[in-house]
Amino acid sequence: MKMVRGAGVLVGVLALAGAAMAQRVETRGVTPAEIVLGMHTDLSGPAATYGVSSSNAVKMRFDEINEKGGLHGRKIKLIIEDTQYQVPRAVQAGAKLINRDRIFAMVAGLGTPMNNALFKDQLDAGVPNLFPLSAARSMFEPFHKLKFYGAATYVDQVRAGISYFVTKKGKKAVCAMYQDTDFGKEVLDGIQVQVEKMKIKLAETTTHKPTDQDFTAQITKLKAAGCDLVVLGTIVRDSIVPYSTARKIGWTDVDFLGSAASYDLFVAAAQGGVTEGLYAMGLTDMPYRDTLSPAAQAWFDRYKDRFKVEPNIGAVYGHVAADLTAVALDKAGPNLSLDSFVKALESIKGYRDIFNGPEVSFGPDKHQGASSSFLAVVKGGRWVRLTDPLTF
Repeated sequence: MKMVRGAGVLVGVLALAGAAMAQRVETRGVTPAEIVLGMHTDLSGPAATYGVSSSNAVKMRFDEINEKGGLHGRKIKLIIEDTQYQVPRAVQAGAKLINRDRIFAMVAGLGTPMNNALFKDQLDAGVPNLFPLSAARSMFEPFHKLKFYGAATYVDQVRAGISYFVTKKGKKAVCAMYQDTDFGKEVLDGIQVQVEKMKIKLAETTTHKPTDQDFTAQITKLKAAGCDLVVLGTIVRDSIVPYSTARKIGWTDVDFLGSAASYDLFVAAAQGGVTEGLYAMGLTDMPYRDTLSPAAQAWFDRYKDRFKVEPNIGAVYGHVAADLTAVALDKAGPNLSLDSFVKALESIKGYRDIFNGPEVSFGPDKHQGASSSFLAVVKGGRWVRLTDPLTF
């Protein structure tokens, strides 16, 4: 009888251990006291202007939540890895976050090529990809229950921009200048779709590496093609230098249009006003303090006080990504699991950020939260919004 009772106890213990193990597998990165989140971004490479500011804002939002006791008794732990905007480094960073740190979710990962390179291993491990700093269609297509993106794609941004320039300014010949990366090719796809739809000419294309610094050859080639609109698949430095190069050689009868990746404070405020007249598509208003709502002004002041620098658009994206993540974690309740979290994300309707961004809503079959963008132009060293939201 004692042996029978001992065996029964042992079976019970093993069953409880198995249940506990299953619970740990289901809720990786979650303990009664903590939720572990990861972020891969560029802290020291060509896109660091986005990476540093967005990671600062993500940290600040989560720290503010933690200071108020966390969410359902859990504090948020954020682990950030620097990719230097290089795919091999992103793969290493992702492997560490997924396998060693066992994060619950990835938040605001920067870069189209970097996110794409991590998707298979990340999604196979059951790690959601939340609100990346990339507007590629692959951020939510093909549909996957763990992929969530909040805004308009690069394709739809440049399509809306080209449509505006053709219908409002009579443009007839488009050129494309883009990074030879997944990001740049997304922009090119949007250009090709729209010029074909509007039956206008794609006069010439040029490519470059994200780290290139001299664009004389590309600008000379585009000028010779006779285009009247150059659409850019560029970020910060590779937006500033080509545009200023064109103006220096006297090519002034052409407009340059960037995606939201070019819509950056540093681009508008480039030394010597060399980007005056450059156009770009925006997703939310630029954080100039004098134009912000009271709530956004308070956020601006907290950011500046903490990091000793004014926030840029990357910080806006980071704040929104962290805030949406927190909304979903709160909605998921105290019994946080992967399934409850996904359902919470899909239940978000009519979310509005503090920066006059688009209304964001998700659903069981809708993991792109919004799809509108607007046209802006550099005037007097600042981005000035020209249009209401444009949707494609």
